[in-house]
Amino acid sequence: MNKIDFQRRQFLQDLGIGLAAMPFVAGLPSLQAKSVAQSTFPRQRLIVMFSPNGTLPKEFWPDSFGEETPLALKPILEPLAPYREKMLLLKGVNNKIRGDGDGHMRGMSCLLTATELNPGNIQGGSDSPAGWASGISIDQHIRNHFQSNEATRTRFGSLEFGVAVPNRADPWTRMCYAGDDKPVAPIDDPNQMFNKLYGGSKDREHLSSVIDHVRNDLKRITSRISQEDRALLNDHLDLVRQLENDIAAAKAQNDLDHPEPDIDPDIELVNDNTPEVSRMQIDLLVNAIANDMARVASLQYMRSVGQARMRWLDVKDGHHSLSHKPDKDADAYEKLKRINIWFATELAYLTKRLSETPEPGGIGGSMLDYTQIVWVNELGKGNSHTLNNIPFVCIGGGAGFKTNRALDFEGTPHNRLWLALAQAMGDKNLKTFGTERFCADGALQLS
Repeated sequence: MNKIDFQRRQFLQDLGIGLAAMPFVAGLPSLQAKSVAQSTFPRQRLIVMFSPNGTLPKEFWPDSFGEETPLALKPILEPLAPYREKMLLLKGVNNKIRGDGDGHMRGMSCLLTATELNPGNIQGGSDSPAGWASGISIDQHIRNHFQSNEATRTRFGSLEFGVAVPNRADPWTRMCYAGDDKPVAPIDDPNQMFNKLYGGSKDREHLSSVIDHVRNDLKRITSRISQEDRALLNDHLDLVRQLENDIAAAKAQNDLDHPEPDIDPDIELVNDNTPEVSRMQIDLLVNAIANDMARVASLQYMRSVGQARMRWLDVKDGHHSLSHKPDKDADAYEKLKRINIWFATELAYLTKRLSETPEPGGIGGSMLDYTQIVWVNELGKGNSHTLNNIPFVCIGGGAGFKTNRALDFEGTPHNRLWLALAQAMGDKNLKTFGTERFCADGALQLS
């Protein structure tokens, strides 16, 4: 245990707070020891959100780009309109990683790593087989940077959330890597993630709620915290209680178990309650980073080449199959538009949750002001399999990027974007990220 963690735990135990209650209160500034209160205070966070199979350029990219041109949103991004002034849209940022594997494999597993796939025996498309990525992903790099400093170290470092990610492991299902040949699997079951965050699942089989288990501890410290922290704690408890109820109801109906494909093995069934699972995962994510359990998180929807059938959108076709249809196929085009708007709507919900949560510590502003969201996709366009013009959407103030604009970098390697992000998150001495030759021109200038 590092010195800061020990000080915080000892301070809370001196107040009579048991270990079970610590996930609820450890992030409250007024309950931190004076020696660590300021240094452990959250100031920067990163959330990477992924959706698959490319976008529809005409429905996504604005008509004009430039430093001084206010951002204008096309239909796919319209759900994000309330946050336009906090958005930065990047075109012309290309995934130039080549080598083994097909476009989807490199699009997915090289998306955040920005380096080549290792040789392997996983066959994709008509291209050469490949294995896992050969380097660390940008989220895990930033996680390690935060964890290397006592002032920014957290309990988990990073949290990897999934929504309807198939129960399989290959380069099409993994975007996060702890290092060379070290994929990190997302957790797509809210019940499993809840237990990871709050623990004690076996004990709670005999209890009505994890909150009931820690209620006395929480009552004991209520008089010792500020009014702002009291409101934050109450919101935290309300959300945890609601999540418990939602998870229990879903589990009772087995709705959290994604069924295996039927008849056609290339078609993945996605439960009709996927929208509810998405909101539970987002709520858990926001709750966890609000309480400083982690400062880096990822939210992965489905997988590359995913054939999800999104019946809640009245889409019964597989997503990947739809993405291969020509643009002149009006029915497929409209369904793809609906799918991409839904992903943007989920991102808008995440952004809303952050924007309406005050930044702990009384320094003003919302959590969105100190959090950098990056929405990514493994392809620029599904029916061409292009790795050019990957849609990158940045929202929030965590990296200090200048917002309310769209920039076209006309073919720059995406390595330079990740280098800029790492430097903005405090790793000032980093000179390259991923495949070194793609960083010859240095980091993108986004501030």
